[in-house]
Amino acid sequence: MQITKRIFLFVAVNILILLTISITLQVLGVRPYLTHYGIDYRALMMFCLVWGMGGAFISLALSRVMAKWMMGVRVIDPQSARGDEVELVEMVRRLAQGAGLPRMPEVGIYQSPEVNAFATGPTRGRALVAVSSGIVSAMSREELEGVLGHEISHVANGDMVTMMLIQGVVNAFVMFFARAIGFFLSQNARGENRRTVYFMTTFVLEILLSLLGAMVVAWFSRWREFRADRGGARLAGVDKMVNALRRLQRSVERVGIDERAPALASLKIAGRPARFLALFATHPPLETRIAALKR
Repeated sequence: MQITKRIFLFVAVNILILLTISITLQVLGVRPYLTHYGIDYRALMMFCLVWGMGGAFISLALSRVMAKWMMGVRVIDPQSARGDEVELVEMVRRLAQGAGLPRMPEVGIYQSPEVNAFATGPTRGRALVAVSSGIVSAMSREELEGVLGHEISHVANGDMVTMMLIQGVVNAFVMFFARAIGFFLSQNARGENRRTVYFMTTFVLEILLSLLGAMVVAWFSRWREFRADRGGARLAGVDKMVNALRRLQRSVERVGIDERAPALASLKIAGRPARFLALFATHPPLETRIAALKR
């Protein structure tokens, strides 16, 4: 049932993106960028911006809904919360007030043995902070407060919005340069081969440039983790934040990361160790983050 829901959501979101962007292109009057006279760079630029930024903005707008469906997050109703849930909600409320958020985020929990948490949402006033059942059972109250302080800092810093903006700009640049270079190289071909060369070259360039773009996005993701750690230390206390990261370090090595929603990996407090692909890692190694907080 969960798999069916995820497939349906994935298809629905992509159809929505296609329809929205197609309508936007029509409203803006964007012309085809390939003409009999060559390539219209202004039309190409507009086309790439709409596609690159459009998908990112729609994903951001639906981020809370997608997180709930993909991860099976159950939002806790503050009025009917019981046991540990009451303390969890109150902790988020207090940290949100300390961070100066205009509205308390929704608080959710999802069933998973992983020791992790994430924050998402389109704005600082419409956010979701979710924790795994594994982190609630594995961490002490003080350690959990450090984790929640980190996630609230992500919301207060507007990291979800900034992440999507950077991803959208990177997508636009990748599309633009892949098509512009592909068109230039295809001019050396003749007849029908010209079209084939253009599409094949564009396809290969999009893959290569996307890898370079992924490094830029990953670098920003690592930088914002350090910033969120500092914010968590300011809200909950340095010792609580350091102890939370130490607990994560022990637990992640033992349990691992829940792979149900790879798109949310960069939003979680901990990621897989960088190892051989350090340039593509969305999170710095936990030992590096601990050392930075101690300094």
